Amino acid sequence: MTINTTASIVPSLMVFLIQHTQNRDTQAIHLKLDELIRTVEGARAGLISVENLTDDELSRLQTEFQRLAAESKSRRAAGAMSE
Repeated sequence: MTINTTASIVPSLMVFLIQHTQNRDTQAIHLKLDELIRTVEGARAGLISVENLTDDELSRLQTEFQRLAAESKSRRAAGAMSE
């Protein structure tokens, strides 16, 4: 009985520990990105709190960035052709 109880408690504790570590890492990455956004000239300061947007707002933002990436790719391709 004691072995079964211990065997079921240990994985739960490991999951908790792993989730805590991942949450801490994610928070650190967000802080680093926030600092980069804050200091880069021309960056949108509104993106600092992007994790607080609704799913629809995130979807629109993703669509906008995909459009910007496609435009940038087209400009690079046009620039390569003119050389």
